[in-house]
Amino acid sequence: MDHLSANRSHGGTQGVYQHESAATGTAMTFSVFVPDHAPGAKLPVLWYLSGLTCTHANVTEKGEYRAACAEHGIIFVAPDTSPRGDEVPDDEAYDFGKGAGFYVNATRAPWSTHFRMRDYIERELPDLIASEFPADMARQAITGHSMGGHGALTVALRNPGRFRSVSAFSPIASPLNCPWGEKALGGYLGPDKADWREYDACALLDGGARLPDLLIDQGEADGFLTEQLKTNLLSEACARAGQPATIRMQPGYDHSYYFISSFMAEHVAWHAERLAA
Repeated sequence: MDHLSANRSHGGTQGVYQHESAATGTAMTFSVFVPDHAPGAKLPVLWYLSGLTCTHANVTEKGEYRAACAEHGIIFVAPDTSPRGDEVPDDEAYDFGKGAGFYVNATRAPWSTHFRMRDYIERELPDLIASEFPADMARQAITGHSMGGHGALTVALRNPGRFRSVSAFSPIASPLNCPWGEKALGGYLGPDKADWREYDACALLDGGARLPDLLIDQGEADGFLTEQLKTNLLSEACARAGQPATIRMQPGYDHSYYFISSFMAEHVAWHAERLAA
């Protein structure tokens, strides 16, 4: 693991790191904020998965999470959204290829060689965080935005017991039922929609998967709400499943980091209550 940068902020250290990933076969960059803590202490971990076109840098620079994480003593981990490098295949569109890994393990060529973001997020990076940082991996939570909200929901639903709490900002609620999802899952996994269901939060809930607790914030002025995000489908799936969920529609807010940063401290505090020892 290479240490690319370190900055003091809000009584903690914001670092950016790079390592060679066995899952993706590429160098992967991620950021970690570690609050000041007593020697030997282990801190809970909040994962943040980013959306389309983003890297680790978007939330690191604009997410406004550090003060809240320092207050509550929470490590904040922000991975990249896809493999990078000249050898990695790409697409001209913003919603497929680099920056659009959708947190899946691709099965179709040429994507299957490097686009193994499910393995990277669920297995490889957690092992690295556990070995290199003062992380209490028995106390984990996860959140994300848009494509990353989809990722947070599906990673948690597929890994029962790993996360004490789950939240999301403007998540893609059902990739089976929106153009972004149809393009990405069809391209990475092939045309059989039965293979897509493990990457769809609504389908996973209908299949019996459950979350310990769920908080969603969605802007009512989000231009992607009706066609792509479809928060109503998640609300309906939670109701069918009896899944406890707080789904808040926020008047006037859009899809941007102005929205995310407005509610980030609330999400950190909400997770902190559930991550308490």
